[in-house]
Amino acid sequence: MLLDKAKRIVIAVKNNPFLSHVRNKAAYEGEGKTTVRVLNQDTELGLMIDSYATYGFRLNNGITVLGPMAIFPRTVLSWQVRGSHEITEDSLRLFKLLEPKIDLLILGVETKERESLNTVYRAARAAACNVELLPVEHACSTFNFLNAEGRSVAGALVPPLSIDPSPDDMLRSRLHYQNLYQQQLT
Repeated sequence: MLLDKAKRIVIAVKNNPFLSHVRNKAAYEGEGKTTVRVLNQDTELGLMIDSYATYGFRLNNGITVLGPMAIFPRTVLSWQVRGSHEITEDSLRLFKLLEPKIDLLILGVETKERESLNTVYRAARAAACNVELLPVEHACSTFNFLNAEGRSVAGALVPPLSIDPSPDDMLRSRLHYQNLYQQQLT
């Protein structure tokens, strides 16, 4: 009975012009097709930033980088600055020496103080870098997106000083610890 039903579904899929049989699953091919692809799980696209914390960054290949980092599509380096106050023309010189030249340097900083941001921006201009100056949380996703597009991009990122948990983070944490507590009782 179940086998007959499966055969009827396969026949219906083959006869329907809007559906195709891809990897034994039906896929819609009409107008407005929507596909979802998790970029960080596609290692062929290069290095991506999975997460950030006050101590550093976690990459899609499982590596944790402690402290500030310089990240490129296929390489990551420790960046020897302790914060945005140490970003100077000299600390950005590495990004001008690269061959092939990068299209854009994503500078992710840990501060939102106007004076510090102006200092970093002036240093980037003095180093003649094409920069996008962003808070580190936005810089991570911007780097990932541009890297996935195949752009010649680099990131210079400083971990945030603090992280404000969202209500979703707090709920997940509460459920996680509640589950752990219940497992210990049983």
